[in-house]
Amino acid sequence: MAIRSRSQEIPETDIHDLLRNERRRQVIKQLQGTVGKTTLRDLAESIAERETGESPPPKNIRNSVYNSLHQTHLPKLDNSGIVEYESNRKTIRLTENARSVDVYMEVVTPYGITWSEYYSMLGTLSLLIVFAALVEVPVISMIDPVLFVSVFLVVFSVSIGYQLWMSRWVYLNAMFD
Repeated sequence: MAIRSRSQEIPETDIHDLLRNERRRQVIKQLQGTVGKTTLRDLAESIAERETGESPPPKNIRNSVYNSLHQTHLPKLDNSGIVEYESNRKTIRLTENARSVDVYMEVVTPYGITWSEYYSMLGTLSLLIVFAALVEVPVISMIDPVLFVSVFLVVFSVSIGYQLWMSRWVYLNAMFD
């Protein structure tokens, strides 16, 4: 894979190649929760904890993760423009190009459905309930449709806020560019 400029779009086949490896996906996911730079040591520790389920992870696993990140995964992510890896300082940060892989990683909500499925179901449910209240379906029509609309607007707003909060790294890292 050729070295790209930091703002160049990454071809879909290269994205699939990058995300094929679980450890590279873990690197990106871990860096999404980090504002600014992080160290290779901290990143390796965190990924080793996640892989083993132990805190602190065994030293041999931590060293193995550290070495594979340093020698293989971070250089590959750096060459693709997803991260900036300063190998002499052992610091890493996501670049703006990480947005191009985000759609391939964050399509699913924490509950196993896609965000589009979630919003489609929520929108359909809200329309059905408001319609039922307007045509005076028993029990549902006892509540003012404006209350239903208000509740669903709050649910949509909270959902959008949550989704933006989960993607905050994109905006925060852009401020540090």
